[in-house]
Amino acid sequence: MMANASETTVFTKEDLLEHWQGHRRLTRLVIEAFPEDKIFTFTLGGMRPFGEMAFELLKMTIPIANGVATGKWEGSKRTAPSSKAELLKLWDEDTAALNAVWPTIPAPRFAETDKAFGQWECTGAAAILYGLDNEIHHRGQAYVYLRSLGITPPSFWDGRK
Repeated sequence: MMANASETTVFTKEDLLEHWQGHRRLTRLVIEAFPEDKIFTFTLGGMRPFGEMAFELLKMTIPIANGVATGKWEGSKRTAPSSKAELLKLWDEDTAALNAVWPTIPAPRFAETDKAFGQWECTGAAAILYGLDNEIHHRGQAYVYLRSLGITPPSFWDGRK
């Protein structure tokens, strides 16, 4: 259970954005590391290709940020990318969009409870952390894929730069 933001402050709003963007920078490096012919096709153990997982993350980032900002939880209507270059372009667009939407989030919204996407009752902060956890989970799967392909993945601290 998360503490009320007025009682405990672990991260500032700006710290949380930088933390999120650090994860996004690292995931972008992972996308870059994939060979073009494998990002949308390579799988192991019944898992989806990483390109599909990365697209899922794209469909979550801005809808979560907008939901926290406005209380309106609308899913993404994006079309799946068909190339690594297109995936990276969309990733960069979302990075800029996240930076643009972030200042519009009123501080109390992080502690307010909504029914995100009509499914999950949680605070704004919990919705953001869910998105982060999902990204970390899928990036871990991508690390396994890259190693299986004989590619050394980026160091996990590379996104902090």
